Amino acid sequence: MKAIKGPALFLAQFAGDDAPFNSWDAITKWAADCGYIGVQVPSWDGRLFDLATAASSKTYCDEFKGQAAANGIAVTELSTHLQGQLVAVHPAYDAAFDGFADPSVRGNPAARQAWATDQVMKAISASQNMGISAHATFSGALAWPYVYPWPQRPAGLVEAAFDELAARWKPILDHADACGVDVCYEIHPGEDLHDGASFEMFLDRVGGHVRANMLYDPSHYVLQALNYLDNIDIYHERIKMFHVKDAELNPTGRQGVYGGYQSWVDRAGRFRSLGDGQVDFKQVFSKLTQYGFDGWAVVEWECAIKHPEDGAREGAQFVKDHIIRPTEVAFDDFADGGTDDAANRTMLGLRG
Repeated sequence: MKAIKGPALFLAQFAGDDAPFNSWDAITKWAADCGYIGVQVPSWDGRLFDLATAASSKTYCDEFKGQAAANGIAVTELSTHLQGQLVAVHPAYDAAFDGFADPSVRGNPAARQAWATDQVMKAISASQNMGISAHATFSGALAWPYVYPWPQRPAGLVEAAFDELAARWKPILDHADACGVDVCYEIHPGEDLHDGASFEMFLDRVGGHVRANMLYDPSHYVLQALNYLDNIDIYHERIKMFHVKDAELNPTGRQGVYGGYQSWVDRAGRFRSLGDGQVDFKQVFSKLTQYGFDGWAVVEWECAIKHPEDGAREGAQFVKDHIIRPTEVAFDDFADGGTDDAANRTMLGLRG
């Protein structure tokens, strides 16, 4: 067994125009002051990171990491959640997602997709330049408008969507393999890869690609009423990244999983700051440690109630309290009888 690393913090929800959240030096100092030793970087945020330069310059990457290290922070992973979303967009979401793209490709779905693909590939190259072996992203979605089987779906509709999704991601996965980087899809509602069954459909179409892996976030499973502990047992070999985020699902006579179009604070299912929701993190950390996960425990703060800076500070201590130092001995070693093959055969009643 190996120890999980952390605590780390995903910076996407904190980067902003005001100090200390508006520069790389200041935000890493702030994260360290909160108790973190690592940060996950949103690659699209130019206030913190220059993706194009990082993809082509190891010198830039070394300086970027060096400035963080001077503040006591490691760069855990890069993220292309927003760009990955744009690798596959159903036309119903064109307007909603266009804002994620560079202004030069907005209103042009084909150009936007090409831009997004290039962005993800650049981030994978940047990861290689930084010596980072895992990358966080979204899969995007072509079939999501049809997630509920009414009206009845035409035969082959979902299969065609996943065939296309796989075709778009296969070149990216091949590039990741050449760079020695795992692509970790956050399994998330709104993405075609939103649970184990959909991940398997995708994995089958990319030929079980070694670089197609999971970002495990139990909060998204709570909100789907999915068994998030069993998920680790099933997919632990593909879990290469971990978001530590809490959630709660409290169905009523008025609403359940779908939320009745209510805002986050009024939904039956909503994200919470760590320790305020329903995720059994003692079991989550135990299972991941049992299976040898040695990646980072990255806090992703999302809460409809608590202030983000309070959630961040509490989250650092929460992760520290849950990381398990694996044992190097068996608890009953004191009773070791020092038996050998001959003694074993004698104990079994075998002779000769």
